[in-house]
Amino acid sequence: MHKPFPTIGRVETPISYIAKRWTPSAKTAKRAALAAVVMSVFIIVTGGAVRLTGSGLGCDTWPKCTDDSLFATPEQGLHGAIEFGNRMLTYVLSAAVGWAIIAARSLKPRRRGLTRLAWSQFWLVMGNAVIGGITVWAGLNPWSVAGHFLLANCLLTVAVVTWVRIGEGDGTPRPRAPRPVRQLSWAVVATTVLLMVLGTTVTGSGKHAGDSSDVPRMPWDWSAAAHIHAIAAWVVCALAIAMFFALRVVDAPADTRARARDLLLVLLAQGAIGYVQYFSDVPEILVGIHMLGSSLMWIAVLRLLLSLRERPVGDAGIPAPASGQQPEHAAAV
Repeated sequence: MHKPFPTIGRVETPISYIAKRWTPSAKTAKRAALAAVVMSVFIIVTGGAVRLTGSGLGCDTWPKCTDDSLFATPEQGLHGAIEFGNRMLTYVLSAAVGWAIIAARSLKPRRRGLTRLAWSQFWLVMGNAVIGGITVWAGLNPWSVAGHFLLANCLLTVAVVTWVRIGEGDGTPRPRAPRPVRQLSWAVVATTVLLMVLGTTVTGSGKHAGDSSDVPRMPWDWSAAAHIHAIAAWVVCALAIAMFFALRVVDAPADTRARARDLLLVLLAQGAIGYVQYFSDVPEILVGIHMLGSSLMWIAVLRLLLSLRERPVGDAGIPAPASGQQPEHAAAV
């Protein structure tokens, strides 16, 4: 009679090993998520610096810096050092995202939806690294450059949502403002996305190509693209002003009204920088500040949207479902 094969236990991953032995406080987990947000903004700004310094092809291939070297060489000069340095920052970003994943996974009871949000940041980092490589191979094609920027903002979106969600429960979201006000907030989100997309058309047709004048540009007039971008910016401002007053009319919670105020302040600063750079022949330093302002604007928009609903912290202690069972609540934003 044959002996039965021994059953193989479930393989434990390094992250699950850490999660069994470490329970972070909510404050520690929130700091981990915030580190991912900060690094997401930093990688966007430094990526812009690579383009603005003409270092986009400082490393002329990918994943190596040259055909013969993984690292930048003295022959590549400052441009090679800048481009290679930006590539190295991807590892710092990955470390920040990794810390966020471990912290989210280690919370007790286990929060599967939150862990999925944290893990999605890792896949966005990997995906954008590949698009960055394609951008180099394509000689800084403006369409791939635009995709690289927009996917970086997708990462920023998920990082901000993860950061906010750590301080909440996992129950069904409850609205904190009337439906028309919440619909207005989604209009702000949609027009801001359009504004950022239109911003890439200004960049893609403008003079800061990232390397030499031989880099292809988008096939339209830069000034016309800038004017369309400005119109979208005014629409976002109008909606944000409407949101600011609507929240006061409905007597929304103080923190939500503060989020609307913060958004207006960021938009005011961002608009001023935009007009100054346009009328001063688009100096590199102002373009870089404008890119930082774009990230801060998007964070302000997301925080305003997320403040319009609540998930009480008392609902956060929802145990993970047993193996083979479905969770009680979907991982909705």
